[in-house]
Amino acid sequence: MDTLRYSSPDGPEDHERAGSGTAANSSAPHAPASPQALSPELYSLPALKAAPRLLNQILVRHTEDGEIRCRIVETESYGGVEDKGSHAYAARRTPRTETMFHPGGEAYVYLIYGMYHCLNLVTGPADDPQAVLIRAVEPLTPHDAALMQCYRARIPGGKAVNVSNGPGKLCLALRIDKSLNGCSLIQPGGPLHLEQGGDVSSLNIVQAPRINIPYAEEYAEEPWRFYIQDHPYVSIRDKNARPFHF
Repeated sequence: MDTLRYSSPDGPEDHERAGSGTAANSSAPHAPASPQALSPELYSLPALKAAPRLLNQILVRHTEDGEIRCRIVETESYGGVEDKGSHAYAARRTPRTETMFHPGGEAYVYLIYGMYHCLNLVTGPADDPQAVLIRAVEPLTPHDAALMQCYRARIPGGKAVNVSNGPGKLCLALRIDKSLNGCSLIQPGGPLHLEQGGDVSSLNIVQAPRINIPYAEEYAEEPWRFYIQDHPYVSIRDKNARPFHF
C-alpha cells in the first residue's frame, strides 16, 4: 500500500465511515470560469494518491430540475486488496463490488442501512480494486444549495451545512442512488461527472483516520481520510488530524 506523508452528525454518516457555514462562502479557491474536465491521469492513480487530489474538484449532477455543482471538501481512500476497510478486501469480487474492479473513472454507489447511498470514484487500472469515498461537498452557489435543500426536504438542525456534510447526506441532496453505479464520471453529458476546480496544492489539507471502520483492524488507524482544514462542510473534524503535503 502506498504511504502518504503526514499531512455523530445525525444521519447515516456515523456508520459509513458539525459545523456551520453557507454555500459559496468558503476560503477554498473557486472553480475556473470555463469548466474543464479533470486530467485523465487522476483516474489512473491509486486511491491513496487520488483522494487528496480530488479535494476542491467539482462534482456536477444533472437532474430533471437542472444542474447542481458542488466542491468536494472531504474524501476517504479505500485501495487495494490488502485494505481491510475496503469492500474488495482479499479480492472479494461480488455483484456489489464488481464496479471497483473496473478501470478508473466510474462511480461506485452502494447502499447502507437499506436506505442511504454512498458515492465513490473508482481509480486505478482494471482488476485492482481502488475507490475514493466522497464524504462531503459544498454547493457552489445559492441556487445549487436551494435545489439540494429541496431534495433533502428536511435539514437536520436547520443548519445549511447539514445538507451535504456527510456521504449519505450528499447522495440524498444530489439524488444519487444505485442507478448511477458504474456511471462514467469522466466526460460531461451524463447524469454525473467531475470537472477541474481550483488549485488543490494551495489548500490547507489535513489527514486523519477514516470514520467508523473498527473491523479494518490494523488499517483502521491509517490516516486515509483527507479534508480541507476548517471547512464548514467537513463532516467530522479530528483534533489529532495532521497536515498533508503533496
